Amino acid sequence: MTALRILAAALAVALVPASGALAQGVSPATLSEACAGCHGSDGTTHGAAPTIANLKEEYFVTTMQEYKSGKRAATVMGRIAKGYSDDEIKAMAKYFDAKPFGRNPQKFDDAKAKTGAGLHKKYCDSCHEENGRKSDGIGVLAGQAAGYLAYSMADFKSGKREMEKRKKQKVDALFEEQGPAGVDALVHYYASQK
Repeated sequence: MTALRILAAALAVALVPASGALAQGVSPATLSEACAGCHGSDGTTHGAAPTIANLKEEYFVTTMQEYKSGKRAATVMGRIAKGYSDDEIKAMAKYFDAKPFGRNPQKFDDAKAKTGAGLHKKYCDSCHEENGRKSDGIGVLAGQAAGYLAYSMADFKSGKREMEKRKKQKVDALFEEQGPAGVDALVHYYASQK
């Protein structure tokens, strides 16, 4: 085979759409390997991206579909989500839901974390139960990367990310009554959770 034919064959394989991968027997674990660079092996992050391990299937699918459609603001996730078929997203959702949520040690301010504990009870506990370890079909906050939490709250405040009406009322009240210092205290509280 000539070098040109080898190159053409390699390009043809590289250009096969990702949507056929699941049909070709690619496992959800293999599909999910692309997530490891930002979200960590098995979905537990060591950086500023959120931990997606133990994320409920429905929430994972909804989030990926929102990234795919452009409904949810993103830096790179919109482009990444477009590379997966609906079936592949569902398979990855099931894969990550089955993974245990891992928490990595983070720096936090004790005084802010203590203040944040009270703010959690007032503003967040009805949806993010058990000190943010359990959620009402949405993401876990306890132990999430502090940078991710801060960016998410900024997106909620600016309107780049939408929330259900009852959650929005609580978050709006937090911003109005506590301001940036309250949000910062909550971020330190969730970062303190091991």
